[in-house]
Amino acid sequence: MNPPSDPRALLRRMFDAAIASAQPALCVPRHLPEQPPRGRLVVIGAGKASAAMARAVEDHWAGPLTGLVVTRYGYSVPCSRIEIVEAAHPVPDAAGLAAAERLMQVVSGLGEDDLVLCLISGGGSSLLPLPLPGLTLADKQAVNRALLASGASIGEMNVVRRHLSAIKGGRLAAACHPARVLTLLLSDVPGDRPIDIASGPTVADPTSCADALDIVRRYGIELPAAVREVLESGRGESPKPGDPRLARCETRMIATPQMALEAAAAVAREAGVAAHILGDAIEGEAREVGRVMAGIALQVAERGQPVAAPCVLLSGGETTVTLRGKGRGGRNVEFLLSLAVALEGHGRIHALAGDTDGVDGQEEIAGAIAAPDSLARAWAQGLRPRDSLANNDGHGFFGALGDAVVTGPTLTNVNDFRAILIGT
Repeated sequence: MNPPSDPRALLRRMFDAAIASAQPALCVPRHLPEQPPRGRLVVIGAGKASAAMARAVEDHWAGPLTGLVVTRYGYSVPCSRIEIVEAAHPVPDAAGLAAAERLMQVVSGLGEDDLVLCLISGGGSSLLPLPLPGLTLADKQAVNRALLASGASIGEMNVVRRHLSAIKGGRLAAACHPARVLTLLLSDVPGDRPIDIASGPTVADPTSCADALDIVRRYGIELPAAVREVLESGRGESPKPGDPRLARCETRMIATPQMALEAAAAVAREAGVAAHILGDAIEGEAREVGRVMAGIALQVAERGQPVAAPCVLLSGGETTVTLRGKGRGGRNVEFLLSLAVALEGHGRIHALAGDTDGVDGQEEIAGAIAAPDSLARAWAQGLRPRDSLANNDGHGFFGALGDAVVTGPTLTNVNDFRAILIGT
């Protein structure tokens, strides 16, 4: 195998292939019901990909249907029979609250002959902020901000969110009873656990209010008094496995991080570069994962272990960032900056890290590319890479170098993508 002549271009082709593999137009049609229901088909959903998923349903379903889905601002796709509503992510807003209330109204009063087709993708937790009675949107926003800054994993965050919600943790499916519910999922979480994708609105919840309180204590999160009362009283308990209201619910995983990594690996192999998938569910502090990945890449480059160069090391999952500085953040660029610092400008290693939804953190930037000369170019501009890392300013760092990766709304979401390309 030969080293790539244009490492940057190859990295971007791999990233684009990962995103393309999870496009709803490709993966939704094959999972639609084979026969129309005897009653109504009602389409609902939430997430960054939900509007594109809704369009795929409309394009491939000839029979009657109605519906409502909510997606992130800027991620709307024109539909004629399914209403598309936009709301805020990652911190919920009043538009999301109104959409969640309407969604519960849409599924009320359904019968046994009706079928609910639920389209769920990453981001749905923030887009469906329907608080339990006694809680306000402001309460939910405060908890969400604290969780995002705490360093908690996505799974831990969702445990807390589910027990403060009137729609998550199986409550949406319970509201659909006695109708049949078919949920199509685009996974954006490590391990592809349905309960963690948009906090599982149509999935039974095996966790408890006590689990949520343990997580709050673990990360030292200050809770509004009303939120603490909901958890401590047990009022926030959600439908559990075996709940008869969820007996007619089916869940199908239609796109995952692993599928995206395999698509990227195929592009690398076509270019004559060996591809090795290290894992699709890697978690941890972004900067720590960056240091570890740098160590593996250096071992490959210098010793040919555990694999030989040229090759690309691919991984997915969702790292976390514990905010310490005042920079522009982003877990993918934080990973990448930490990796670059640890590589110390190694001449044969390039890397790309990005979020497949096109938004890393709260920036309309997917991620960035690091090259052997990244540190030198930064120093020439008066930037100090370690200071940028300490300030959680990966976006500022790579933006100054002109190395940001901007995709615009990708209309899908299968979590983070990382590729480390090692030449000979």
